Amino acid sequence: MARSLISSNRLDSVASLLQFIAANPCPCSDGIFSCPRTEPIFRVSISSFCRIGRFDYALCAFDTMKRLIDGKPNVALYNIMIHGFVKFGKLDHAVEFYDRMIRDRVKPDVITFNTLISGHCRSRKFELALEVFKEMKNKGCVPNVVSFNTLIKGFFREGKVEEAVGMVHEMIELGCEFSSVTCEILVNGLCQRGKIIEACDLILDLSRKGVLPRGFDYFALIERLCEDGNVERAFEVVDEFWRKANVPSLIACTTLIEGLRRLGRVDMAFKLMEKLLKDCIVPDSVTFNCLLSDMCDSGRVLEANKLRLLASSKGLNPDGMTYRILISGYMKAGRRKEGEVLLDEMLDRGFIPDITTYNRLMDGLGKAKLHLD
Repeated sequence: MARSLISSNRLDSVASLLQFIAANPCPCSDGIFSCPRTEPIFRVSISSFCRIGRFDYALCAFDTMKRLIDGKPNVALYNIMIHGFVKFGKLDHAVEFYDRMIRDRVKPDVITFNTLISGHCRSRKFELALEVFKEMKNKGCVPNVVSFNTLIKGFFREGKVEEAVGMVHEMIELGCEFSSVTCEILVNGLCQRGKIIEACDLILDLSRKGVLPRGFDYFALIERLCEDGNVERAFEVVDEFWRKANVPSLIACTTLIEGLRRLGRVDMAFKLMEKLLKDCIVPDSVTFNCLLSDMCDSGRVLEANKLRLLASSKGLNPDGMTYRILISGYMKAGRRKEGEVLLDEMLDRGFIPDITTYNRLMDGLGKAKLHLD
């Protein structure tokens, strides 16, 4: 009945149901013990009251349940109330309920402390959040990654960069496992303050210590390095991570290739593209064709064509633009024979719309040959 009423948002009726339960003890509790289903019924009801901010109902239900059950309420019930208060910005009420929890001799857990830390940080009371963190450790409750993530973000918000980085070292000392969110907070926090190289060094240090999460996508770091003109540094980061089997995302590699191209580092862009394809990571055709164009412009049409063949073997089928770029490269290099072979392949694949286009391309190859002669 409670769940049905909650699912249809009839919370006034839920409150009436709880009063009925309190006034009419369950027949199965005739002995010295209360009904074991009482607490679950009240738990789901209290949670629904807190979800919509009806704390008058929630507190009444909590006090009623406390009288009905055997022993003390579970810590999860206190956490539901504390989380509800924090969610609706009633931090003072959350702290009061925590104090009540301590008076009731219910031991708080990591969720309790994390909720209070988050509440203080959201209310711009960061010093109080640190006090809760200290109390957490004093009570023998080991902080988890959520605890550290919240505080690191708070330190950055307060402009305390050194303290934020210091929390990273404390995490390592405690053996707390890093999450991708932790790394994203660190990268974003440092980059927003112009400390892009420091962010890069920190992430590499975490990787070398073996604590960097395997699934961490360092695209944001690569993007910021490229935007700052540090493409060679970005290339080193990708290369080091790759050697440690932390394969970058396709978007990170695409961003780096574009950054290298903009600065004329065609050779480095080619090496990265080749490595991508060899690892069966298929780029988009636009990025691929742009790189082929750069290679042809720098007189490396033969390498460009080899790259096309490698891409084809990995599932990236060339389009009409790919062939046009390569044929144009052969024209510039004066390689009529290779260009004609590619032109015939282009014709076979249906990338030449009419005989006029074919003759124009063939004429271009012929002129290139005559020019060399």
